[in-house]
Amino acid sequence: MTGAIKGTDGYAREAPELLVRYEAISFADAHAEILHLLPKTPGAVLDIGSGTGRDAAYLAGIGHRVVAVEPTEPLRIAAARLHPSPLIEWVDDGLTDLARVADRQGKFDLVMLTAVWMHLDVAERQRAMPVVASLVRPGGVMCMTLRHGPVPAGRRMFEVSAEETVGLARPAGLDLILNNEWESLREPNKSMGVTWTRLAFRRRTV
Repeated sequence: MTGAIKGTDGYAREAPELLVRYEAISFADAHAEILHLLPKTPGAVLDIGSGTGRDAAYLAGIGHRVVAVEPTEPLRIAAARLHPSPLIEWVDDGLTDLARVADRQGKFDLVMLTAVWMHLDVAERQRAMPVVASLVRPGGVMCMTLRHGPVPAGRRMFEVSAEETVGLARPAGLDLILNNEWESLREPNKSMGVTWTRLAFRRRTV
């Protein structure tokens, strides 16, 4: 599923607004619960659905080499301009297959999927999980967030439970190490009752 990816519907049109919205929340605020899970020494990070590049920029800023995957061209181009860094490689790729990333040698110490997984339908999630898991090095961490609540107009989203996600991750070699829920940080999502689940997994070493 590279090129025109159904889950990206609406993002190209809203790219200028999203740049302002996403960049207004810092990495530390958005990901406070997983700061202790970040690699302690410079490593390799895969940011799937990197959006405006906020997370990729932060991770590069603390020394990690980041492959930032973003299939929506206006977002990817704007992110590269906003966050120029020799430690970030911007890649046009996407789930379910991650064809341009999956063919590479080497694994990642950290894989992030922020507000991405709920864009995949159940069959796509079943296909994508083994692909993503295969990119996490043994002992490495995968972190993801799941959105719950009303779907914005023009978007393709599905209700995805933590239980289903954990059930897909386990046979792919990923063990749950974090499961948190919280209200949306941003209006009007908060007033609409949007909530989030954050899951983190560690890749088994044996």
